[in-house]
Amino acid sequence: MKRIKIGLIGFGTIGTGVVKILQKNSAVIRQRLGASLELQRIADLDITTARDVTVRRELLTTDAAQVLDDPEIDIVIELMGGIEPAKKFILRAIKNGKHVVTANKALLAEHGDEIFRAAAEYGVDVAFEGSVGGGIPIIRALREGLPANNIRGIFGILNGTSNYILSRMTVEGGKFEDILKDAQAQGYAEADPTLDIEGIDTAHKLAILAHLAYGKKIDLKKIYTEGISKITPLDIEFVRELGYKIKLLAICHGSEQEIDARVHPTLIPDSHLLSRIDGTFNAIFLQGDAVGPCMLYGRGAGMMPTGSAVVSDVMELSRNIIKGISQRMLALEKETSKKIKIKNIQDIHTRYYLRFSAVDKPGVLAKIAGVLGRHQISIHSVVQRGRRTRGGAVPVFMLTHEARESDLQKALREMHKLSILKARTVFIRMEESFLKTE
Repeated sequence: MKRIKIGLIGFGTIGTGVVKILQKNSAVIRQRLGASLELQRIADLDITTARDVTVRRELLTTDAAQVLDDPEIDIVIELMGGIEPAKKFILRAIKNGKHVVTANKALLAEHGDEIFRAAAEYGVDVAFEGSVGGGIPIIRALREGLPANNIRGIFGILNGTSNYILSRMTVEGGKFEDILKDAQAQGYAEADPTLDIEGIDTAHKLAILAHLAYGKKIDLKKIYTEGISKITPLDIEFVRELGYKIKLLAICHGSEQEIDARVHPTLIPDSHLLSRIDGTFNAIFLQGDAVGPCMLYGRGAGMMPTGSAVVSDVMELSRNIIKGISQRMLALEKETSKKIKIKNIQDIHTRYYLRFSAVDKPGVLAKIAGVLGRHQISIHSVVQRGRRTRGGAVPVFMLTHEARESDLQKALREMHKLSILKARTVFIRMEESFLKTE
């Protein structure tokens, strides 16, 4: 039986999960693959801390070169994260003729094009199922399950930390800051949660999905990104009364000429399946012109789910090695020599939820409606609550009809010059039309 030898760089949480799966499921892997997967070397800066798995001492090294330059190693798994030295290590592995598996979404979002070009030049493959959605096989779905479709839209809950916080705020009515602290104490949020709560992690993942869906390079800097740190219990309460939930949503739709790609808190109708994705779970809702609506759901992070995705990539690359073929997995990436145009956030058209902190005087609603009307923004519904908030203001909630973002921004700037408002207006974008499943 053929033996495929593997080198692992990064023996942290996900690396530990990969080793556990290779050990625990070795028999079923051999049966399904027709070959054995053997760990040749594991490199990590820390090889003394005990892990939740046992490996032979001679497999461990602090020198990544012992993985990258070992002529017997067929596949290198990179799980250290970050941009450097991960990028340097991957390129070195590629130049040494080794196939690569990575779950490094930030690296692929920012430098994927360079890595794919190098892989094409040296005749090897790069697999990255674990980079988006943890154990959800979304990369394989786009690349192999749906390649005959024109993808009309991608809508994803792609960050478990943010989804956990918003879910608890919705159920418990707690404040963002308090639930974040509790999430950190339970290990659901990092000590520095910026990448998660400010939408950056989600934007990295969206860039990868859009790249696969539309076949062109994605400029990460052009993806509008906004996090959840400004969401309040008051907004969640009234949004729920209106029949919606707030989710940090990755949004992408368009064509090969131009796409609308953005990440921000979004109102989703209660009736849509995405609104029911709670806790640390992830989900991706797709619309294809042939397949129609399709949703994948599961654990979006963690030792074993992401480890499962990484090992699936190793097995797929191993099948290619056994058959003596390569570059089958780079078919889409080879053609992405041009960047796709991404629509400016000011040019999008959508509906909005607005919350005004208004003085409690007659004629306030008329003034607000007048400013909105002058900027071509029509009101769908309005609710004014009698209770006063801090500072003596009364909350006024509105849902608009579809409007242009730049028009809304102009209206709010004009409105904030008036004495009728006591604080900055909260606005949250809505998604309904593109989420329809008919």
